[in-house]
Amino acid sequence: MSMPTRPDQPEQHNRLIAAAGGVVCRRENGRLQVLLILRRGLWDLPKGKLEEGESPETGALREVEEETGCRDLRITGPLGTTLHHYEEDGEQVAKRTWWYAMESGQPDLRPQLEEDIKALEWTDLPGASDKVAFDNLRIVLARLAETLA
Repeated sequence: MSMPTRPDQPEQHNRLIAAAGGVVCRRENGRLQVLLILRRGLWDLPKGKLEEGESPETGALREVEEETGCRDLRITGPLGTTLHHYEEDGEQVAKRTWWYAMESGQPDLRPQLEEDIKALEWTDLPGASDKVAFDNLRIVLARLAETLA
């Protein structure tokens, strides 16, 4: 059973999808940078649906590697979850995404073209927050900034 977005809101969706993703971080000239993806013309963070029986941590590592080409990823900490609603094939869907801070030992960047990812870009944290297309991603980036403060 899924929980509504707010306790005073009834559930408005027919289906709940579990997903996971990551904020890949690096230090460049003493500044923290995060890896953004350009998907369907919008700046985003790498994420995707969990496979049957897959843990959020395993799914996040798999999805980030598939979408960015980063290998030797390791999770450095949890960044909580987000929930967003959308319509798919006339059905209301809610997607809960587990987020993790990550580092890559081999950031061999290759956008996953078959997922409509056209570009990857390292961006400093404040710039990333300005650049991402969705408010829930700004929340995830703010959580990252809080963990580093």
